[in-house]
Amino acid sequence: MLNGKKIAIVLPAYKAALTIERTYREIPFDIVDEVVLVDDNSPDNTVEVAKKLGIKHIIVHERNKGYGGNQKSCYKKALELGADIVIMLHPDYQYTPTLIHSMAGMIAYDVYPVCFASRILGNGALKGGMPLYKYVFNRCLTLFENILIGQKLSEYHTGYRAFHADVIRAINFTHNSDDFVFDNEMISQVFMKGFQIGEVTCPTKYFKEASSINFSRSMKYGMGVLRVSLTHRLHKWALMKSKLY
Repeated sequence: MLNGKKIAIVLPAYKAALTIERTYREIPFDIVDEVVLVDDNSPDNTVEVAKKLGIKHIIVHERNKGYGGNQKSCYKKALELGADIVIMLHPDYQYTPTLIHSMAGMIAYDVYPVCFASRILGNGALKGGMPLYKYVFNRCLTLFENILIGQKLSEYHTGYRAFHADVIRAINFTHNSDDFVFDNEMISQVFMKGFQIGEVTCPTKYFKEASSINFSRSMKYGMGVLRVSLTHRLHKWALMKSKLY
């Protein structure tokens, strides 16, 4: 716990057998109370490795539900366990678990109800090996989103996120997409409910075993992001109603 708040780490896993141990070993268990791993029907031995590590809460999807579908299971289980703070950490070791203290602290001490680890602050993305086209894509999409949503985040596309449980309960995340655009729909919902998001700078690591979507999936994701941003603005202007809100 931290300041009396129970902390749960959720690990949305897919083909993470080669990286899950390195990720898990760096989780700061001096403040973390629960770890939940959701395996999205991985073809490798992710689940076996997780069991050997002693992860108590393991959910295995009988079919692949997608990145968003995986997160839905993660958050539902964390809330069932009575977590006050829920932190999503990718088990592919792209993000350092050592930032959990900082991210949890922002929420535990009521600085922000949500905290993102940004790869853009401090130039962590390019230094960590993010492909240039992905960096440019990230920056362009973030600018577009900030304009339409009316915020000033440095990055909307990080996979390292911490939430107060009340925020998760307040939004209809189960209605969101099961694909990668789930993340952006969730951000839109958070802002639409009036919550603010704090950020910490985060180094990142791109390497062979780390997960990454290809160019065609990136384009599909980008189109989804544009749709979510436009939907947010039109809903805000009362020109349309969306089930997301």
